[in-house]
Amino acid sequence: MEQDKEGKEGVVPRSRRPIWLGAAAILVLIGLLAAALQIRSIFAPAPPRPTPVADVSSERLLALGSVLGFAAAHDTHAWVGLPFAQPPVDALRWRAPRPPAAWGDTRDALTVGAPCLQLASKLGGVPAEDESGFAGQEDCLYLNVWAPRREVDAVPTGAARWPVMVFVHGGGNNVGFGGSAMYDGAQLAGRENVIVVTFNYRLGPLGWLSHPALRAEAENGLEASGNFGLLDQIRALEWVAAHIEEFGGDPGNVTIFGESAGGLDVYALMLADAANGLFDRAIVQSGALSSASRNEAENGASALPPGATSKGLGSGEAVVELLVSAGVVPDREAAKGYADALSPADLLDWLRGRPGREILDVYRSTPDPQRLALPKPIRDGVLLPTEPWLERFRAGRFNVVPLIAGINRDEEKLYLSQDLDHVDRRFGVLYRVRDEEDFERRARALSDFWAVRGVVEPANAIVASGHRDVFAYRFEWDELPALLGTDLSRLIGAAHGLELPLLFGTFDVGDPFFSRVLYADVGRESRERLSLAMMSYWAEFARSGNPGRGGQGDQPQWLSWSEDVGPDEVPPKTTAEAPGRFLHLDSPDAGGLRMGYTPLSREALVTAIDSAEGLDQDAKCELFEAVFHEEEGWSDAAFIRIGRDGCRGVPRRYPKD
Repeated sequence: MEQDKEGKEGVVPRSRRPIWLGAAAILVLIGLLAAALQIRSIFAPAPPRPTPVADVSSERLLALGSVLGFAAAHDTHAWVGLPFAQPPVDALRWRAPRPPAAWGDTRDALTVGAPCLQLASKLGGVPAEDESGFAGQEDCLYLNVWAPRREVDAVPTGAARWPVMVFVHGGGNNVGFGGSAMYDGAQLAGRENVIVVTFNYRLGPLGWLSHPALRAEAENGLEASGNFGLLDQIRALEWVAAHIEEFGGDPGNVTIFGESAGGLDVYALMLADAANGLFDRAIVQSGALSSASRNEAENGASALPPGATSKGLGSGEAVVELLVSAGVVPDREAAKGYADALSPADLLDWLRGRPGREILDVYRSTPDPQRLALPKPIRDGVLLPTEPWLERFRAGRFNVVPLIAGINRDEEKLYLSQDLDHVDRRFGVLYRVRDEEDFERRARALSDFWAVRGVVEPANAIVASGHRDVFAYRFEWDELPALLGTDLSRLIGAAHGLELPLLFGTFDVGDPFFSRVLYADVGRESRERLSLAMMSYWAEFARSGNPGRGGQGDQPQWLSWSEDVGPDEVPPKTTAEAPGRFLHLDSPDAGGLRMGYTPLSREALVTAIDSAEGLDQDAKCELFEAVFHEEEGWSDAAFIRIGRDGCRGVPRRYPKD
């Protein structure tokens, strides 16, 4: 090391400092410029979607009237914004959907219908319309159809008709939009020669509300269920059964596929007698068996704490809150008496006269005002069974169809990455995980439990009923870029919902900023290759009820969940004994498409947390509660008994009422 003229070791000679400092300044400037360019590129507004031009060859004559669509990408025709029910407004708010009225002149189906009323969501594809944070409207029951492009006289008939794939969007049944660019069905329809249908359904308390006054006016048990959003989905399937043949679709070969809450709704449709015969295959993507009892859904205003349940606000308490917030009465006590004194008809007249935004507002979650908290779907005993749904599947009392159930490896990272308890976030784009080891452990435990609830337990129960056409997957693709120094492949990985942009081939998550971030050039080749494979598998399942080797027969064989059970063996009687074969969906560098076996179960998850190194018992108990607190039957007693040593004396973080 050189010395300066004072002879002090380690001091850079003054004559060389400007060179070093200048070089450092240039490097910093280059870094800042690169960051600025990256930020500028990802924050740039998305180019406007071109206005479709009507294509005369797309005219189709339905029983409702003539419709005219447009030529879409991938050699398809599209018809968007088609009404499948009357607008559920005014006197039809909280009523079962009615079939749409016919129209006289040719209807231009060129613009998607409005989203259903909801709180805005960055990843829902529905931006806020004003500073209040709301989006959409109540007149929203519209659907969209994509089909391979054909002239009117060349639309297939008979055995040549195309399979139909009807998608149920996710969003917690609180947000979402069937007309989002994320769910553009052109590529799936055009590449695989299928028809793709997407649609809206009522959300939040406008879609799920059980109340004695509503039951009193209901025309039938289905309308009394309170599951209006699910009734909308059944109405959309009825529309498909009645009209899809005019587009070249086969009404006798309909696959429903849904993601997240849409996956939960697919399970619910499998259990709903009213949906029997309306679909022939089912695909559940990141769904789960979650529901609420009638008591939880209604939960009167006298409940302690007021109106709260572990699943959100009950309708009795919501009415009280609404009366107070609307200024009808001065306080809660007066609201209780006022509500009790009103006749059911008068109460409903008043409720139907309130603005929809005002109704949604009372359901805002206290810890997170950007989220609505209410119990749904509702086990009403008519539309949906009251007994535990796993038992119903195990007993074979459901609409038996071939099933694919799948999960994303890192489901919960989508949520943990936004949790300020675990991730420090600055300026909306600078992320730093506070404790890498805790973050990964927590993400693994929560995501694995999602897999248990959404795939392992339902698949085991259905196989135990004697039905063997069950297939499973785990989406693992995570070749994401870095954002300003944050490795997104570690921060979010194969997170919740990230299979959808590959399945539809849109590489769009509903927000221009996030779409540009996630789908930069990094991983382009592998994601496009996996995208084509997923489309091929999904479409072949829609055609035949077995994904096999995909539509072209060039993919690895997708074996069923119980494929390794020999022909002479008795199907397992309990979930713990059932096999679990699933297809890994990943890039070639990470192992590619291949079959695997899952050892996941509740018991295995408890054992894994119990055996975690470096955790004291309090930390283990906190993780137990984080994983299991929303489960039916979770209580102080369950908390005390869980695991090897139990959690007696450890404070509850999520106490139930």
